[in-house]
Amino acid sequence: MSALEISNVCKDFGSEQVLRDVSLAIDSGEFLILVGPSGCGKSTLMNAIAGLEPVTSGEIRIAGEEVTWQTPAERDIAMVFQSYALYPSMTVRGNISFGLEMRKVPRAEREAAVERVADLLQISHLLDRKPSQLSGGQRQRVAMGRALAREPKIYLFDEPLSNLDAKLRVDMRTEIKKLHQRLGTTIVYVTHDQIEAMTLADCIAVMRDGRILQLGTPDEVYNDPVDIFVAGFMGSPSMNFIVATLEGGAGDYRLRIATPGEEDLLLPWPAARETPDMAGHVGREVILGLRPEHFGEEDARLGDRNEGTRITARITVVEPTGADILLQLPLGEGEATARVGPGCRVAAGERLALRVDMGRAVLFDGETERRLA
Repeated sequence: MSALEISNVCKDFGSEQVLRDVSLAIDSGEFLILVGPSGCGKSTLMNAIAGLEPVTSGEIRIAGEEVTWQTPAERDIAMVFQSYALYPSMTVRGNISFGLEMRKVPRAEREAAVERVADLLQISHLLDRKPSQLSGGQRQRVAMGRALAREPKIYLFDEPLSNLDAKLRVDMRTEIKKLHQRLGTTIVYVTHDQIEAMTLADCIAVMRDGRILQLGTPDEVYNDPVDIFVAGFMGSPSMNFIVATLEGGAGDYRLRIATPGEEDLLLPWPAARETPDMAGHVGREVILGLRPEHFGEEDARLGDRNEGTRITARITVVEPTGADILLQLPLGEGEATARVGPGCRVAAGERLALRVDMGRAVLFDGETERRLA
């Protein structure tokens, strides 16, 4: 039985359609992340699951029970908000136990639950403090503790880390990951940060304009994107999109890339990755998608073991990041980003031989921007 099932949900605000026929299902214990740019409808969908926003049409089921028109209190969910939503006059202990008190849970059980989550989140020493005496990270732990004190069917996290600084966000992300692994709870999590989505999720729903464009594992949405939007949204630095012309035929497809000031580049498309749709695109403009890590510095010492198609390009920008180096090079109508190892010795303005891993490249229709191969 699915822990959460959403079927054909639509939500209108006046004449504006914010959710458009959204459907998805996750199993018990799964970590689903709703990701997308601001205004894509992910927070509206979260509020619809929580019962904070009534849907215009469609159906929502939690643990097999239809809850579409139930109040938030009837849905047996717990929510962690972006703003923490702590009661400033209450201590940490009071904030954590408040929901249990409202549900008339006996005092002994409330106290045991507070001690349990405080120990789990390592905030036992903060139980008698007020929210104003806590850091942002500590407040977020308290907000999580208030949700964890209960054992609902689903936990909802609405951009819980967006108010934290970069380092603390990374630390809290790790803590949430550990928490999910330890408890095996069902979580629906909203974020606009694709790094959070990739590192935390079992399943990612990429949203745009009120629709789910792709629902899949982090590996699927990263390596097998359904269109240019998903491919560009997931990954940092983002995927390179290079305009090319498809030539040849079955077993011998090639991509011709015209770069100003350089000879046309011909890249062979792997026969093992051909699709029937490619035949109808010969002679037409297509878009080649290459991630920065699909480039590699050519090393003569590797000889025949060096895989990929060789290109030579003049490097325009060199950006060392410590763990690796990002290179900018002209490719097609614009510039591409290549990620190489920290040992690469090249300066801006110099030419460098690179290998392109066409076995991991993706191809998009130049007009529809949908995945072609």
